[in-house]
Parts: sequence; structure tokens; C-alpha cells
Amino acid sequence: MLEKTLVGLVSIILIDLVLSGDNAVVIGMAVRDLPGELRKQAILVGTLGAIGLRVTFTILAALLLAVPFLRAGGGLALFWIAAKLVRADDGEAHVGSASSFWQAVALVVIADFTLSLDNILAVAGAASGHLGLLVIGLLISIPILMLGSAAVAELLNRWPWLNWLGALIIVWAGAQLITHDRHVYECLAWPLWAWFLVGLAVTGGFVGAARWRRAV
Repeated sequence: MLEKTLVGLVSIILIDLVLSGDNAVVIGMAVRDLPGELRKQAILVGTLGAIGLRVTFTILAALLLAVPFLRAGGGLALFWIAAKLVRADDGEAHVGSASSFWQAVALVVIADFTLSLDNILAVAGAASGHLGLLVIGLLISIPILMLGSAAVAELLNRWPWLNWLGALIIVWAGAQLITHDRHVYECLAWPLWAWFLVGLAVTGGFVGAARWRRAV
């Protein structure tokens, strides 16, 4: 029994970490412009909020599978988030203000939860209905994800061009979510690269619209 529990716990931690690479990129981009202490607080508050949502919806994983176009909606949300993070480089974000801190927290929560839709279902399977095991596994993975996000934020500040690479990673993750949506696939059986191009176009549209609004 103990061996089975340990195997389940290790499986949850590994699944959560392996599938959280994109999460670290998004979190790092969302907090990159905040001062050091605020950055740590935003990562902590945002990650804890996202983990709370993740635990809640993992319990309801079977219901999530029945929600039409849920993954596709998550993919579109990631396109919007990628555009919002790229627009911050144009000076739209007011660094260090309270609104910017909570905006970063909100982006962390939304993006981390959205990116975790596939992760949620995988972790739910590894937990085999054991809620305690699920919570412990996720709690262990939290500090590792937070450290990774902080490291990404440092790299983004050191080499700003990485922000564009990060945006491409987020768009790719959004395209993957749409591709994995069964309801979308039944209507449009497009390959991943096609949805990636759609994601680039949508993200570019968001950025262009924001710049046009500021110009008029």
C-alpha cells in the first residue's frame, strides 16, 4: 500500500513538473517588470491561486471533459495573454504600481490554470481518486515551479528579445490546446502547425488593435 502511494505521489509530481514548463514561461513574463520583492509576491499569490483552481477542477476532471470547446477557449485565452505580455514592451504597463502587481497576479492565475487543462486531466488519472495524494503532490511541485518562474523572469530582464520567444511558446501552447479539443477536431481537423499560424494571426491582431487604439 505504501509503495503504491509513493509511486502515485512521484507520478503526480513528475507529471506536474514536466507539463509546467510553459507555465513557468508565462509566469516569468507576467512578473518580469515588477521590482524584486513585488515579483516574488506576485509569483506566490498568483501560483497559489492557480493551484487552488487546479485542485478544485482536478476533482471535477470528469465534468471538465464534457464541457464543449473548453480547451479551445483556453487556447484563445493564451493568444490574448501572449499579446498582452508582448504589448507590455511598448510601455503600456505601469511598472511598480499596485494595479500592475494585481494585473500580474491575474495573468499568472489565468495563464497557469489555462495551461494546466491537459495537466489537470493527467494528474487526476495519476491520483486515482486519492484527494490527499493529489494535494500533497501539487504542494510539493509549487516551490519548484515558483523558482523556475523567478529564473525565467531574470533571464527575460537580462535579454529582452526572449520576451518574443516566450510569446511564441505561449501561442504554441494555445494551439496545442485547440488541437486537443475534440469538439474543434470534429469540425476542423487541422494540424498543429495550422492552428499555430492562426494563433500568430490572432495574437498579432490583438497587438495591432491595441496599438491602433492608443494611436487614435
